[in-house]
Amino acid sequence: MNSPVRAFRSVGGTPRFIASAQGAYLTDADGTRYLDYIGSWGPMILGHNLPAVREAVADALQFGTSFGAPGEREVLLAEQVTRLTGVDRVRFVSSGTEATMSALRLARGVTGRKFILKFRGNYHGHADGLLVEAGSGLMTNEGHLGAAAPSSAGVPEEYARLTLVSEYNDPQALDALLAERGHELAAVIFEPVVGNAGVLVPTPEFLAALHRVRDHGTLLIADEVMTGFRLSLNGATGLLGLQPDLICWGKIIGGGLPVGAYGGRADVMDFVSPQGPVYQAGTLSGNPLAMAAGLATLKALENDPGLYARLDAYTAQLASGLKAAAQAAGVPVSVNRVGSMLTAFHQDVPDGSVRTYTDAARSDTAAFARWFQGMLARGVYWAPSQFESIFVSGAHGDTELNATLDAAQAAYRGLGAGA
Repeated sequence: MNSPVRAFRSVGGTPRFIASAQGAYLTDADGTRYLDYIGSWGPMILGHNLPAVREAVADALQFGTSFGAPGEREVLLAEQVTRLTGVDRVRFVSSGTEATMSALRLARGVTGRKFILKFRGNYHGHADGLLVEAGSGLMTNEGHLGAAAPSSAGVPEEYARLTLVSEYNDPQALDALLAERGHELAAVIFEPVVGNAGVLVPTPEFLAALHRVRDHGTLLIADEVMTGFRLSLNGATGLLGLQPDLICWGKIIGGGLPVGAYGGRADVMDFVSPQGPVYQAGTLSGNPLAMAAGLATLKALENDPGLYARLDAYTAQLASGLKAAAQAAGVPVSVNRVGSMLTAFHQDVPDGSVRTYTDAARSDTAAFARWFQGMLARGVYWAPSQFESIFVSGAHGDTELNATLDAAQAAYRGLGAGA
């Protein structure tokens, strides 16, 4: 496996090797077709193999795959991202990990401070300083680590000590930590809507506390690698009314090709080389194929003003249908949802009450694994971890919704019967 959650470690069984994808469906190497709710972990908001994206990449391909020099498409995509999100400047990289790593280096360069703060269960990529209580893939890895270790072997404790951790959705804990150590913090980085501890929705009180970090001279960094352009055209920050100093993106802005970006206020971004002293570089940054796919994707999103309402309506029906099917089978489930992101936590609490990493960790992972296998056997490819979001695309319609709920009802009945 080239990424751990694909390995099915937390759900058991044999991973499916995918040969092709179209619309809302995947086809594996054995020719079996699956209704897909992973969407390449978020980028495929318009469905797989969208003709407009495929044609844009093919057009770019005829002129070369990489230049190692500036090109028009990266300028056009930067203009589109800044216009839609309201940031002053944007810098392209090749992955979400590069985006968050670069944004944190920039924050340290701007403030002259070395400590950062993240939240339990928020995943910001696999840079050393961020693999501390870092969400889904690491939650399934913790049995292989010592109790006091970072979330991954190979991360020096000296790096981990520069990362402070607070509880997501606990404004009192954040205020207390800032009062004690805010003067040492270069940045607070967070997922506006968490997707890697399952979907966790921020409370208004927590959002207000996040904005108070600036009182300490600390930069606020929103990691929208997952939520950017998925929850709205200006992301979760626009949907929730957030005003971060820096934003990180990935996934959707590359239309499914490898990409990442970070951007923010001009006075902060001017610290990045060559204008400023903070170094960041990448041979494939602004790759013409990825830029072409991103341009086509964002154009398609802008040209379909009703898309986000349709995604929201579909996911709302999916959530209520899952809940009803679980209740009918006597299976305890609590559903969290924002827009086209959803997690069904296997635990007996009211919907929406799973708000923190600690809450999410109480889920019955063994029950989820059995339910996942029941869905897979019925042709529905759900995220293979209790602690992940699933993603709905514009290619999902009534046929897919009905098929999903039929499979879910059968899978829950099997779980309720102890199968």
